[in-house]
Amino acid sequence: MREWIPISSSPKGRLALAAVTEFGARPFDEVTVGELAAAAEVTTGALYHHFGSKLGLYAFVREDVEQRLLDRMEGAIAASAPTSDRSAAVMAALLIGFDFAVREGFLRVLGDPPAGAGHDRLTDMLSASTAPASPVLGRVLAAAWRAALVAVAEGSDPQQARAALVSLEFRLSS
Repeated sequence: MREWIPISSSPKGRLALAAVTEFGARPFDEVTVGELAAAAEVTTGALYHHFGSKLGLYAFVREDVEQRLLDRMEGAIAASAPTSDRSAAVMAALLIGFDFAVREGFLRVLGDPPAGAGHDRLTDMLSASTAPASPVLGRVLAAAWRAALVAVAEGSDPQQARAALVSLEFRLSS
């Protein structure tokens, strides 16, 4: 399980770190190129040089953060594999992923659907993990999970948002 990509104090590294903080706290559309450059103490030209665009920087950061999330969630499902209750395994994954995103401050970068992406890796993983595999259920679960993160980003108590996710459990089982 990856903890973080190695990042130096180079302009590219500082931009990546600034992007994790900014995109973790605010929606993609509310973060400006100027703010990212200022937070990284670089010029906007450095952002374009290293990432091509704000979306390129976002995609770079999101891919890494999302992979760390999916590693944890897939691990939770795998650890529950010996049991026949897939809904319990999926619920464990949702809660482990939620706790990780809240603890690391990745509320918006993971709470918002991927910007400019053709597919959604969280939805894909959840769809494949349900029994039977269900693309629609995967989308619904991903949307509920993201809504809990956005609620926390907007000021809701993390324990209340977590409890809302837990309340889905009986619906998965029925």
